[in-house]
Amino acid sequence: MMTIAADQIIQVGLVEDQAETLSRMIAAVRSSADMRVLFHAASVAEATRALARYSPDVLLVDLGLPDGSGLDVISLASRKHPACQTMVFSMFGDESLVLASIAAGASGYLLKDTPGVTLEDSIRQVRSGGSPMSPIIARQILQRLRKSPPTVEPAMAEVSGRPALDVETPALTEREAEILILISRGYTYSEVASLLSVSVRTIQTHIKHLYGKLGVHSRSEAVFEASKMGLLRGLLDQ
Repeated sequence: MMTIAADQIIQVGLVEDQAETLSRMIAAVRSSADMRVLFHAASVAEATRALARYSPDVLLVDLGLPDGSGLDVISLASRKHPACQTMVFSMFGDESLVLASIAAGASGYLLKDTPGVTLEDSIRQVRSGGSPMSPIIARQILQRLRKSPPTVEPAMAEVSGRPALDVETPALTEREAEILILISRGYTYSEVASLLSVSVRTIQTHIKHLYGKLGVHSRSEAVFEASKMGLLRGLLDQ
């Protein structure tokens, strides 16, 4: 059996109030040699105490807790442990909850009844910088983008400290706006291509055009500049 170095083991925190579901989550984590349960909590209060003591690599949070909302746990984890990757694991997939979870700091969102998805693989994915989401959740986000794609406005460019864009400069296309949001959430090019049902080469072409419009040369620069311009605000503020 291959030995895994201690610093390579994923430390997982679990926040879930349903005993049966929690038992399944614990069993899933313990079945994997590359991860372990750092703590588990059944309420906002218990999670708050645990996060004051432990620093998990990945935190799985149910939203419906007996003494409050899992959103408070996500926000707390984001503030206290910036390196921690948080993923919602819930029965509730309302659009408002999805957007609120992302705004609070969640990097992934899984519905408990999603077929064909293993918790272990999702934990590894979010730990490595991905954003695992149930297909129906990803579709909600894309539909929201299609209804109100971000646009580049000269006034926002001036506020950001960049030269105001010429009025003839085209705004982001609908597809570029979709890709911008997805890469800002940590999706890889292959994951974006799969979500949008296009080839990786097509995504790379859109990325090249997107970088050109923003005047950047990397993903991090694109997300930073888009944030300063207000391009990422529309999705979460509406």
